[in-house]
Amino acid sequence: MVVDVSYISKEHSAGAQQAASGVTGILAVQGAFAEHAAMLDQLGAEWKLLRAAEDFDNSIDRVILPGGESTTQGKLLRSTGLFDPIAKHISAGKPVLGTCAGMILLAQRLDNDPNVYFGALDATVRRNAYGRQLGSFTATEDINVFDADGSHAAVITDFPLVFIRGPFVVDVGERAQVMCRTNGNVVALQQGKMLATAFHPEITEDTRFHEFFLSL
Repeated sequence: MVVDVSYISKEHSAGAQQAASGVTGILAVQGAFAEHAAMLDQLGAEWKLLRAAEDFDNSIDRVILPGGESTTQGKLLRSTGLFDPIAKHISAGKPVLGTCAGMILLAQRLDNDPNVYFGALDATVRRNAYGRQLGSFTATEDINVFDADGSHAAVITDFPLVFIRGPFVVDVGERAQVMCRTNGNVVALQQGKMLATAFHPEITEDTRFHEFFLSL
């Protein structure tokens, strides 16, 4: 997806300031947040960028943690005051989507990094798992999606996966369910209303993954 230059100055969707609920908060301290905003606009979903603690208000029903640099994002989450409200949102079982760096922020365990951030996703994740040589590549796979109670709901067929020096999952705990594998590696998990991907659904033209997220 090529994002319109207007997103450089956009802080929220057209109706987000008037909405009492139903708004997706997109973490915007660093990384690829504009692409998620553009995808939500395509779907007619209200959104606002989260840059400081005061941006996280009662209208926020779901949260997106975008790709970027997880160590930098982790530090900025603390310095902006956004870590605690997002952590409370996650612990309450509300919908959250973490893509690439967002998967790292959600993981309970990292096998090549001593840091743990939200520690909510029952999995062990490897940062920069594909390294520099294979840092960016594409694939097409089916994605299994589940109801919030864990029962299998549907399959998103032939979904385009875009990886940019992404992580992958090296160990899946009992509470998480595998949504997708590619080349033998687990690259997407669901745990209740929490989704985590090693790939970037927001930079494709395919809206189906975000549609599923909005349905949770």
